[in-house]
Amino acid sequence: MSDSSKSHKTVRVLSVLVIVSGVIFIVAAIGSWAAVKAQLTAENITVAEDAGRFAGEAVDGPFTAYEQANVINKHALAATGGKTYAELAQDDPARQTAMTASFLRASLFTSVLAFGVSAMAGGLGITLIIIGVALGFVDRDPDEADQDKTQAATS
Repeated sequence: MSDSSKSHKTVRVLSVLVIVSGVIFIVAAIGSWAAVKAQLTAENITVAEDAGRFAGEAVDGPFTAYEQANVINKHALAATGGKTYAELAQDDPARQTAMTASFLRASLFTSVLAFGVSAMAGGLGITLIIIGVALGFVDRDPDEADQDKTQAATS
């Protein structure tokens, strides 16, 4: 087997591996997105009516989760006189409200982050598929490419 033949085979194998990796990333992204969406939907959270956007809509995606987290913060600060959990005295009864609000916000922001990572994995998967296809074109035998050009010109 010639060096050129080995090189072409190696590039073809790499091309297939990169494409398969891309497909795996896309499948993982879709699965992760669906799982987070299902969990959020199961909580039956609705964006508060005084939200700047998405008021009254179900919290089932990154934008509604982010908006609801912001509204929770607004409500918590109103209940604590503008103080955060760390700023309240240990015996302040409003501290429990601030702590619960912090927990809820952190949970919603975690889902926003999970949606973002899923989107990034999907984008990476698409990029890998494009790279794999490009590797396949780079690997084409120059004689084959010349034949394709000749056939296209005579057609």
